[in-house]
Amino acid sequence: MAQVKSREQTMPWWVFLITGIAWLMISMLVLRYDTNTAIKTVGYLLGALFLAAAINEFLVYAATDSWRWAHLLLGIVFVFGSLWGFTQPKEAFWALASVLGLLLVLQGSMTLIGAVAVKGPMWGLGLVVGTLEILLGFWASQQYYPARAALILIWVGFMALFRGIGQIVLAFGVKREEA
Repeated sequence: MAQVKSREQTMPWWVFLITGIAWLMISMLVLRYDTNTAIKTVGYLLGALFLAAAINEFLVYAATDSWRWAHLLLGIVFVFGSLWGFTQPKEAFWALASVLGLLLVLQGSMTLIGAVAVKGPMWGLGLVVGTLEILLGFWASQQYYPARAALILIWVGFMALFRGIGQIVLAFGVKREEA
């Protein structure tokens, strides 16, 4: 298990507590409320993610001498993505659903290929997991929107829930180390 850094090198414990509570509230919005509110919440989250990525790219642009033009260009693209997520959250959500389906098919294919290529002691598990990921990817890519929305909302809701719990546990771990 990773050691918590010393007091001089870490953020205050309450920052992790606040972010953990924020993640739990996002999870509640996504999992608890009606589909329309949840879809908009995920779209806004995507906008916030693009905004954070844009800020990161602009900071890298300012700090590096190599590939500066690429970091600047990517930062600008992320700004447009952020604006799109904040102004058109439903469309951003459906784009995320389409991309997730493709990524699941690719991940399942790689898992399946790896299981067959290695033929280790757990290769059967790799076959099953790869096949399930491919099937899930095709299900997420289909055109029946309610099913695709349910998959994305459950995925985002539980990831936010687990992230929130992890942040809160980290907050109290940092607090214990500070004492």
